[in-house]
Amino acid sequence: MHIPRSHPRYHSLMTREKLADAFRRGLVVPEGLIAHGRGECFDYIIGEKSRDFALEAEKTAVAMMILAERPVISVNGNSAGLVAEEICALSKVLSIPLEVNIFHWSDERIRKITEELERYDVTVYSKGDAVIEGLESARRIVDSRGIFRADVVLVPLEDGDRCEILKRKGKKIIAIDLNPLSRTSRMADVTIVDNITRAIPNMIEFARDMKEMSREELEKIVMNYDNRETLRKALKAIIEYLEEKSGDL
Repeated sequence: MHIPRSHPRYHSLMTREKLADAFRRGLVVPEGLIAHGRGECFDYIIGEKSRDFALEAEKTAVAMMILAERPVISVNGNSAGLVAEEICALSKVLSIPLEVNIFHWSDERIRKITEELERYDVTVYSKGDAVIEGLESARRIVDSRGIFRADVVLVPLEDGDRCEILKRKGKKIIAIDLNPLSRTSRMADVTIVDNITRAIPNMIEFARDMKEMSREELEKIVMNYDNRETLRKALKAIIEYLEEKSGDL
């Protein structure tokens, strides 16, 4: 489908087309399309841009991953469908492996997502040879080299139950979630309330600038971060946006 750049919803429609294509290729399941629509709703009422609180969280997330001993980036179908190239670029800049982890499990989907990521010459874990105890969904199936032993996990487009269990296992969790009220947002150590299509490119730029920072500088960034304040700012931004729009009616 051709979408003219002059269309007022160009970026949103292009994102939908990209996700629909990923569905046709077997990376995304129908439920993933529904989840995207829910996220897009929150993106709309946040103003469809990376707010200051999101940029702060993205910077903190990068600092946390650089400081980590065994960081890993979890990738599900929607993430692979929307930002495969970008998430692989982040992986390369920070020298962090990716791990395929999906809720609606099938060997075929795992293979297809793995192949999609490996096109960009990155390290991808997808053996599924370990289990996170306490979790009943297919999210419990992990790679012994990745999430199972990781100390910091970036979990874009996450479900709350895994976030809670991973926290119990002593792992630091970075979430990308447009809903500041979700269980994931409230459970994570760092919540990036931003569209993944903006968040990952932002993090790539931060990573390039921050790679040479001293450990002391990075630790200061993490120490000064307050996730509850980020969520409060996100909710306030939503309220202000809605009030502004209601005034235009």
